[in-house]
Amino acid sequence: MMINHLSEIMGRKRLTQRDVVRGTGLAINTVAGLYRDESKRVDLDTIDKLCKFLGVTVGEIFEYKEDEEDEHVTQGN
Repeated sequence: MMINHLSEIMGRKRLTQRDVVRGTGLAINTVAGLYRDESKRVDLDTIDKLCKFLGVTVGEIFEYKEDEEDEHVTQGN
């Protein structure tokens, strides 16, 4: 599963969704969906703009964590 840390990063930097929209040129719906962790897909250009504006890496915004179901499959259970 993917864990989205955008809202945490924005909180640490005291940025609003509007700040991110102004700084990146992204649509408010795009930023709001990512902020609320409701987005199912993210364009690479969007990730690029967020990383540049926030001064972070992709791995700081998104984290991969294996699902418990996946752990059982890989362990042969």
